[in-house]
Amino acid sequence: MDALMKYINTISRCAILYRNEKLESEGLNGYQHTYLLIICNNPGISQENLTKRIYVNKSNVARQLALLEQNGFVTRQPCEKDKRVMLVFPTQKAFDIYPRVKAFISEWNSYLCEDFTQEECSLLLSMLTHITDKATSKIKKFSTKEDNS
Repeated sequence: MDALMKYINTISRCAILYRNEKLESEGLNGYQHTYLLIICNNPGISQENLTKRIYVNKSNVARQLALLEQNGFVTRQPCEKDKRVMLVFPTQKAFDIYPRVKAFISEWNSYLCEDFTQEECSLLLSMLTHITDKATSKIKKFSTKEDNS
C-alpha cells in the first residue's frame, strides 16, 4: 500500500502534462481546468469557497485566478454585502472553451480506462471516490481543528 500515493501522483502529473498540451493553445495551463469548470458551474463563487472546493491554498488560488483574469477567462468583483469577499465570474470566453475542456477530460479518462471492462471502470471509480472521501474528510477535520486553535 506504500505505493498508492506514488501511483496517484504519477497519474496526476501525467494528466497535468496532457492538459498542458491540449490547453496551451487556448491560453490555459494544466492546473486551470479545475478552476474553469467550477467557476462556469458556479458563477459568482467566492475565492474562499473555490479554495475549499479544490483543496489548494489561498495564495495559489489567487495566483491562478489572476492568470485566468489576465487571459480573459474570469472576472473578480467584491461582494456587495461584504467587500472583503471576492466573487469570481466566468466570461464568455470561459463558457466558450468549457465544452472543449470537458471533452479533453473525457478523452483522458477514456484513454486511461480503455483496457478495462465497464464493470472494472465502475469499481475503480467507486474505490477512488471512497479514498477521496476519506482524504477530504481527514483534511476537513484537520482544518476545523486548526480553525478552533
